[in-house]
Amino acid sequence: MLPISLRQLQVFESVARHLNHSRAAAELYLSQPAVSMQIKQAEAAVGLPLFEQVGKKLHLTAAGNELLHYARSMLQLMQEMESVFDEMKGLERGHLNISVVSTANYFMPQLLAKFIKAHPKIQVSLSVANRDAVIKQLSDNTADLAIMGQPPQGADMRAEAFMENPLVVIAAPMHPLARSKKILPKQLASETFLLREQGSGTRGVVERYFASHKLALPAHMEMDTNEAIKQSVQAGMGIGIISRHGIELELETKRLVILEVDRFPIVRHWYIVQRKDKRPTTAAHEFERFLLEESQGVAR
Repeated sequence: MLPISLRQLQVFESVARHLNHSRAAAELYLSQPAVSMQIKQAEAAVGLPLFEQVGKKLHLTAAGNELLHYARSMLQLMQEMESVFDEMKGLERGHLNISVVSTANYFMPQLLAKFIKAHPKIQVSLSVANRDAVIKQLSDNTADLAIMGQPPQGADMRAEAFMENPLVVIAAPMHPLARSKKILPKQLASETFLLREQGSGTRGVVERYFASHKLALPAHMEMDTNEAIKQSVQAGMGIGIISRHGIELELETKRLVILEVDRFPIVRHWYIVQRKDKRPTTAAHEFERFLLEESQGVAR
């Protein structure tokens, strides 16, 4: 096997993640022919094809999957090494890749803006996705840390709570329950719910709430974003359960109301989640410290 360069590994990892030469080229600020050449050289070094084209889609071969595992490990070690030396030099710089679930994006921008102002030399990238995609980004080592309300199970992740996340029941102002006090679970059971997809944190809370009262999950419609839930609730299509942090504007403008439901709000927490096997960069460590200090102001 011929030597394979770090640049080839970097290009290969980007193409493997996107499964698209053009996106990898844009991410790495390279031309598409340059990306293709690096992949050909990597395949020559390995002695096996790394990708295969099936129709219009690019897929990793068995050899490609193996190389991806080692490429990510080696690139991670290089990032850690650079961070350690920067820290020894007393330099506060580097890259910070943050992945957040969509609901957390209601409060993350103001925190990020304050962090960037205090640390202008740290380059920050923010990815907003659903919970499954955020966990995948952590597993694929494309995120240094993630913010979510329901950390993944398993021994390979480390989660630290940093802020309360109260979940509330919302309805349109003209909903029949809008002026009711101490609404009971059985009253909710006859309503239509607008819920996130299966596997989301809030969906799990709804399912456990009704199961704990020995009630079947009410009639419901699935929505893939919190914005879709809010718009549908405003239109009178049903009621929803959502993080209190995501409805500030709608409450101020009186487009939504919070229903007074028994045992609500359900107080969960926001978590900082990181891989246990990944040494935090200086930037990641500083951002975690910043979140723990600043989040109480956001919560209030």
